[in-house]
Amino acid sequence: MSPASLTMAGVLLITVPTIAFGGVTLLKFLMRGVPGYIDNPVRRGLWRAGHAHAGVLVLFSLVAMLYVDQTGLPEGLKWLARLLIVAAPILMPLGFFLSVIRPSDTKPSRLIGLTVAGGACLAVGALTLGVGLLI
Repeated sequence: MSPASLTMAGVLLITVPTIAFGGVTLLKFLMRGVPGYIDNPVRRGLWRAGHAHAGVLVLFSLVAMLYVDQTGLPEGLKWLARLLIVAAPILMPLGFFLSVIRPSDTKPSRLIGLTVAGGACLAVGALTLGVGLLI
């Protein structure tokens, strides 16, 4: 594994404790019936989606780092693929969480756009990686 991919994997692994902390927090909210979470289905759904996307996308990104170095892409495109793939598990959950940050929020704010940005990063990064593995 190249030093660049190892660096990205290190960044991803540092996010794992925050995902675990988020899961424990959501569990506490459920068990204690915290107002603004338990009685707000939009906020509850988006926070659950944020937590789930964070965990799945971090795992996907860690696996993807193993493949980036196997591509025939120029180094600049390898870096682009790495950055885009690593941006997704950061941007997408942030959009879910920050778009309904206040307990009284009943619809997502404009920050939900971060989920779209994260999805775009994931799509372009995965496509770049996939094409790089085929050439």
